Amino acid sequence: MAYPDGGWQRAGSYVWHRLRRLPDTPERVAKGIAAGVMVSFLPLFGFHFLSAAALAWVLRGNILASLLGTFFGNPFTFPLIVVSSMETGSLILGRGHMVNPRRALDGFKHVWDEIWANLHAVFTPERANWDGTRAFLSDVFLPYMLGGMVVGSLVAVAAYFVSLPIIRAYRARRQRKLQKRFEKARSAAQRAGGKPGAGK
Repeated sequence: MAYPDGGWQRAGSYVWHRLRRLPDTPERVAKGIAAGVMVSFLPLFGFHFLSAAALAWVLRGNILASLLGTFFGNPFTFPLIVVSSMETGSLILGRGHMVNPRRALDGFKHVWDEIWANLHAVFTPERANWDGTRAFLSDVFLPYMLGGMVVGSLVAVAAYFVSLPIIRAYRARRQRKLQKRFEKARSAAQRAGGKPGAGK
């Protein structure tokens, strides 16, 4: 389910190809990329696309580019994103080092299990218990969110300044190629029009 058809190299190549060819200004495309990269560092699993689109809209960036930019968060980068975000957030909160990474990831599963159990308790005699959710929000979600905002912002700014000149250079090279094709086709048409009997 996680491994794309054709491998990650082909998937990454496709995403980058689409980013370069988006019908928008390089600045707006680069802002969209930055928005997607930023959101990839936040613990908003299941809402990354919506969050990236909203952030791109606020920044006046390209929304499709922001959706493609969320692919910065993938199985290869995810461990680094989790550790760097939670470590930074824990330091900001004065807690020293982050909680165990395995515990942090398991916390997302446990909190969803608790939410579903408590929703079920609404219709049964069982009593709702939110202790696990409160602990998760304090120990995992809060440091992850704070650290993700800091680290994600820095990486997003870097992504903007790295992608902008690349997109500009690609657009300029593509424009030169199109211009050469146009001039070649026009020259061929002129030569064909100048042949004897061509106008009959």
